[in-house]
Amino acid sequence: MKHEKTIRSMTLEQKCALLSGADTFRTRGMKEVPSIWLSDGPHGLRKQEGASDHLGLHSSRKATCFPTATTIANSWNEQLGEEIGRALGTEAAEQQVAVVLGPGLNMKRNPLCGRNFEYFSEDPYLAGKLAAAYVRGIQETGISACPKHFAVNNQELRRMATDSIVDERTLREIYLTGFEIAVKEGQPSCIMTSYNKVNGTYANENEHLLVDILRKEWGYDRAVVTDWGGSNDHALGVKCGSTLEMPAPGLDSVRELMAAVQSGKIAESDVDARLDELITLVLDAQPALQNARPADMDAHHMLARKAAAESIVLLKNENGLLPLAEGTKVALIGDFAFTPRYQGAGSSVVNAAQVASLAEEIAGSGLDCIGMAKGYERSGARNAALEKDAVELAANADVALMCLGLTELDECEGLDRTHMRLAENQIALMTAVREKAKKVVVLFHAGSAVEMPWLDKCDALLHAALGGQAGASAMLDALTGKVNPSGKLAETWPSHYEDTPSLHHFGGNGVNVEYREGPFIGYRYYQKVGKKVLFPFGFGLSYTSFAYENLTVNPSCATLTVRNTGKRAGAEVVQLYVHKPDSKLPMPVQELKGFVKVFLQPGERREVCIPLDDKAFRYWNVKTNRWEIEGGEYEIRIGASSEDIRLNKTVTVAGTGAPAPYDAADLPSYFSGRVQNVPQAEFEKLLGRPVPADKPAIDRNMVLGQLHHSRVPIGWAIGGLMNLMLVHKQKKGTVDLNFLFLHNMPLRAIAKMTNGWVSMGVIDGLVMELKGFLVIGLCKAGYELVKNLILNAWQQKRLK
Repeated sequence: MKHEKTIRSMTLEQKCALLSGADTFRTRGMKEVPSIWLSDGPHGLRKQEGASDHLGLHSSRKATCFPTATTIANSWNEQLGEEIGRALGTEAAEQQVAVVLGPGLNMKRNPLCGRNFEYFSEDPYLAGKLAAAYVRGIQETGISACPKHFAVNNQELRRMATDSIVDERTLREIYLTGFEIAVKEGQPSCIMTSYNKVNGTYANENEHLLVDILRKEWGYDRAVVTDWGGSNDHALGVKCGSTLEMPAPGLDSVRELMAAVQSGKIAESDVDARLDELITLVLDAQPALQNARPADMDAHHMLARKAAAESIVLLKNENGLLPLAEGTKVALIGDFAFTPRYQGAGSSVVNAAQVASLAEEIAGSGLDCIGMAKGYERSGARNAALEKDAVELAANADVALMCLGLTELDECEGLDRTHMRLAENQIALMTAVREKAKKVVVLFHAGSAVEMPWLDKCDALLHAALGGQAGASAMLDALTGKVNPSGKLAETWPSHYEDTPSLHHFGGNGVNVEYREGPFIGYRYYQKVGKKVLFPFGFGLSYTSFAYENLTVNPSCATLTVRNTGKRAGAEVVQLYVHKPDSKLPMPVQELKGFVKVFLQPGERREVCIPLDDKAFRYWNVKTNRWEIEGGEYEIRIGASSEDIRLNKTVTVAGTGAPAPYDAADLPSYFSGRVQNVPQAEFEKLLGRPVPADKPAIDRNMVLGQLHHSRVPIGWAIGGLMNLMLVHKQKKGTVDLNFLFLHNMPLRAIAKMTNGWVSMGVIDGLVMELKGFLVIGLCKAGYELVKNLILNAWQQKRLK
């Protein structure tokens, strides 16, 4: 242990107390171990000044709101990620925050996940590389990064109590590879576990995830923190490598941990190991906190503008309409022009230091804006007067600039989307404007893929994603050619939601979330089955053009020349995919295994080298239980997108000689890639075990939104009322983060989130009531409540 002397000077009670939070975002301090702040920060700091909460309900200090992860992923620029990370770390140090809770790098398994805006990609290699860049940048300042949510956390519905059922190969190759890259290349000082179970065991106490893989295989020896309220069995968490329970579970959690040591459930050495990790986390941040200097907020705003501009994706540009020439008569239409959609909703919400809007910024763009119109209600309601004003304005302009996209309710922590469509009132406005306008350019804002049956109604489309506080300025830079768009999509945009591989196994009413599609998510699926998509993975247009030449390949590197063949300076993302033509495995057609972004002046050429690292040819073999390599010939493909392959070469790679792990006769859906309707028996063959029963149990982990499954009228009433309220709020178009959290919250979280007022004994009494033991349950809950308050008072005195 690094801090053996300090640890040995403490009592068991003191040691256990340090392993849970003091309040919403602070750890406890004791003896030589000061308290530290942790703060949300995937794309900007959120340190709350007064009363703290984990949902972003109360105001926080001003901070730079950078583009969200889904936006920066479109830049495909690791260096940019490092720059943003350094800025986040600098602002964190100034605000005395020791741990930045980010980046988020869960896979975009399904486009309806309400939190996709916080995540990078559907591809683990790209997500891992960008996450590692953020981690390096943050930690270069002396502040700790905390990648999240480890692992297999890909939906918001009942996120605190679902069970992600996934086979080992898919787990390793798709859902853990990004974290592996972030850990090994970024070396974070902290990692956050996810709320959900993974194959029957909560992630925060999952020995396979935290011990076998994270600590033993990857060599990770730093801190692990729960998601807020995400601890199920604190003692098992400590035993399996979870360092810190957050936010503030109170002293009942301390007593629980002490009792576990005294009973032999865990060893005191487990507590000591976790405390050693925590003390390291705390002390490592002290120099940065003590020597913090004021952040240059103006410079950070310019960095946010640069990041947003480099992440904009040009999705359509008929007849080279864009960029618009100076003096072009434009009409600015859409509510987003006035109130920009620049970040998601939930715990990541940043109190932006400043926010640019298109309505304010367009005057300095060089365009001749003849007028502005709101055009539609943000709530989705039709408004004939607004539509009429917008159409009349558009008719008098050379170009109608239409600001469309998803709203805060569409993309929100705690709530998944119900469809992939744009709001009907926005589509109606688009149709009406198209009939009168000479040209239509859509400026699109969304954190995930959207169906676009209306795409033929616009002449050009710039996708800003969620561009942060300077996103409007960046959009105008791209619109007018001050910046040449160089973004490439980090996720596939399917034509219809019905085309998605996880169509039948995302969301749903049960506890189980079955990953029946296996490794075939995103482009891995669409290309395998030949499904046409709206926009492919890696796609993005430019105002210039590029040529790829002179490819040479060996097992460790691919080298080629990239040339700017157009008349404008620009950047190209060169993508490397690996294809195994004679694979004996159920494999995608190709997989991304490398990329590089190169900036070139007109006529300039540059030789680039894309390394083929240890992940280029590997696969997880469930028979040998390790990474293996199929020997033989591989095709190295170089492209401008996953469907625009420009060059290819064959390379011979030595294999590891492992036996084939699967029989094609057992897994016909997986060998064909047609995984939308995998029979349960076949999925169980892939899993190697039966799928567990899928029905909510009346226990500590029953969520409040499922109380109608209990055995007592009051439970039926509460559960039914909560579900009716959810439907009402969705129809009304309002975001109530507190309600969403409560709706998805398991009973145990009441004890974990009430700062010690409620103990797990009280929760056990409530569970007895819900099972129908009304009198006994009520008596137990009351007794445990009084007992908890008395024990807290005594223990608090001892710990002072």
